Amino acid sequence: MSKQIVNTSLAPAPIGPYNQSVKAGGFLFISGQVAINPLTGNVEATSIEEETHQVMKNLSAILTEAKIDFSAAVKTTIFLTDMSFFAQVNDIYASYLIGDFPARETVAVKGLPKGVNVEISMIAVAP
Repeated sequence: MSKQIVNTSLAPAPIGPYNQSVKAGGFLFISGQVAINPLTGNVEATSIEEETHQVMKNLSAILTEAKIDFSAAVKTTIFLTDMSFFAQVNDIYASYLIGDFPARETVAVKGLPKGVNVEISMIAVAP
């Protein structure tokens, strides 16, 4: 099976030994995205709502680079530092999705990179 690396300057550059996404076996595997503004490399969000919007914009940029959109999503994982953020994140997340919702789990974690409160990874069907 071959694989193709899919990266874009419109999403944050990886901060470790990984790529933004890898296309393989008819799927696009997107690494967890946090609320880093790709233009500045900084977290500028000051609320969970702003963080979630930035995460979804970062995911969208990677999907666009792969020539697909949120309708191709089949699985997501949401990581939260506090489950009290669930309702706000869920509402914003749902507003970006197109068509049928993907399978998903939401997990509470002790901490996330850069001190953010939400991270989302995704698997999408890719042509």
